[in-house]
Amino acid sequence: MFQFKQFSVNQDKCAMKVGTDGVLLGAWSPLENIPYSILDIGTGTGVIALMLAQRSNAEQIDAMEIDDDAYEQAVDNFENSPWGDRLFCYHAGLDEFMEEPEDEYDLIVSNPPFYTEDYTSGDEQRDKARFTASLPFEDLIEAADLLLSENGIFCVIIPFKEEDSFIALAKEFDLFPFKITRVKGTPTSEIKRSMIAFSRNKREIIIDELIIETARHEYTSEYIALTKDFYLKM
Repeated sequence: MFQFKQFSVNQDKCAMKVGTDGVLLGAWSPLENIPYSILDIGTGTGVIALMLAQRSNAEQIDAMEIDDDAYEQAVDNFENSPWGDRLFCYHAGLDEFMEEPEDEYDLIVSNPPFYTEDYTSGDEQRDKARFTASLPFEDLIEAADLLLSENGIFCVIIPFKEEDSFIALAKEFDLFPFKITRVKGTPTSEIKRSMIAFSRNKREIIIDELIIETARHEYTSEYIALTKDFYLKM
């Protein structure tokens, strides 16, 4: 179990455990449009949806998960949280979910699978959770375009090397970045991740950088500021 300040996450059934990427996206995603409804695509343990329940007053927080075990785990984690009445998980893939879209969402978030290389670990469940094949970026962006409200925000965390191609794809669906944060493990390491927030309106893009730690377990003030409402030891 992973214990946060206001909720806990069981993850024994999930291929993808609670990790820095999910926590970063959950803490970083802009809430400037004061979302009424939120969708987390490929929720896994449910951690991002839970963080957004803590951060916002959104009445409707939906999550979607195709993997049987992860779905069950997310449902349990939602029910055991202080916000069980606002959280709901659909057991579905993106294609099913898009067939009969019932709602538009003011905030859509995803920490999509992203090992695009032809690599398998031999663990099918883990691979599915990590590989782009199970959720291609194009499908994800198309879904965001279909499901996003007029003033909605769409947020992802992806490998930095995919940033340009993801932004170019999003542009084809008239989704434009307005905030980009590039994440580095340490001051001297390469940029590993890009967190990108998109909207339907073109505006000036704010780009910044987030460094996680200066030395092992010596976290930067920016990282602490971002995660202190969640991590017990921050």
